[in-house]
Amino acid sequence: MNDNRIRDVRILEAQTLLSPEQMAAAYPATDKAAGTVLAGREEVQRILRREDDRFLVIVGPCSIHEPDSALEYARRLAELRTKYADRMCIVMRVYFEKPRTTIGWRGLIVDPGIDGTSDISRGLKMARELLIQVNEIGLPAGSEMLDPIVPQYTSDLVSWASIGARTTESQTHREMASGLSMPVGFKNATDGDVQIAVNAIVSSRHSHSFIGINRDGAACIMQTLGNLDSHLILRGGKNGTNYDRDSVAASISALKKAGIRPSIIVDCSHGNSQKMPENPIGVLLETIRLRTDADNPLLPLCGCMIESYLETGCQPITADPSDLKYGLSITDPCLGWDMTASALAEAYKLLGEKHHSTEIHVDSCSPVPRRFDRNLSAAKEEK
Repeated sequence: MNDNRIRDVRILEAQTLLSPEQMAAAYPATDKAAGTVLAGREEVQRILRREDDRFLVIVGPCSIHEPDSALEYARRLAELRTKYADRMCIVMRVYFEKPRTTIGWRGLIVDPGIDGTSDISRGLKMARELLIQVNEIGLPAGSEMLDPIVPQYTSDLVSWASIGARTTESQTHREMASGLSMPVGFKNATDGDVQIAVNAIVSSRHSHSFIGINRDGAACIMQTLGNLDSHLILRGGKNGTNYDRDSVAASISALKKAGIRPSIIVDCSHGNSQKMPENPIGVLLETIRLRTDADNPLLPLCGCMIESYLETGCQPITADPSDLKYGLSITDPCLGWDMTASALAEAYKLLGEKHHSTEIHVDSCSPVPRRFDRNLSAAKEEK
């Protein structure tokens, strides 16, 4: 007997979705896209395991809201990936889901129309289509895994994944990460607590059993192997930045104490940039300086994340989405393309040099090292 008095009393509607297998059949990964995914995963894995001494750079929009501008960005970034391939492994940040502290736009998958209609079926199709296009141009994709069902629809096209600061402590996300097919980074908590992320890494490296859905969309018990390529992302917090030498050293110690070989990525945005669009440049270059310090290199610093788009800054969501400016973030502020290209060029040069601790110094409150000022100014003049 179905008793509606006691079941689903707050559910307005339940819409049926295509299964992950049906979605993949409608939007199949091409051989070229699949090749990019596999090669990207192997590259990232080798960097995290320090079998490849290149620097990992995960760069792209804070969130994807218009596939056309995202694809234009991807084509530009693909050229830099090839140009700097001997010292850097560039992966495009392709984020479709946005966790909210309270409420707000939750990303392309949940609300592709940016109008509150929540056409998730359309959002999944758009996300999958864009991931295929990005991979087809030879550019691996990185994405945040937020909803535990979504990876069944998109993860076969993702080379690197992250678990955000608001979900790192979630048992559901730790279990999910233990079964994902790509390396997964856990961010420290929004208050700056790193131990929560260390605990998450330990958990995700073990086998888990949990309820999920299979490729046919049927509820099932998932048993995982554990993800030995889970790692730490330092993103700063409410109390300040955590990409300085002391903070990184403390994180390395915490990982070692937990029995984990340290692999750390620095998020150049969020708490480490105080959400100022130009600050990530200094964070990026300081991280590389610490890694290449001739006197005391912090080799576990494997890479950086940067929020970057075609235009600098961000814009509020408008009542009419057609009024939004092309290539400008509708979530957190991003570096514009000219500044991104200049920053990556400078990063490439730094990675080819050895530095002593006194040669370059970035004050914790200063976004840009002095030696980069002329490049930043040139980028602004060119723009």
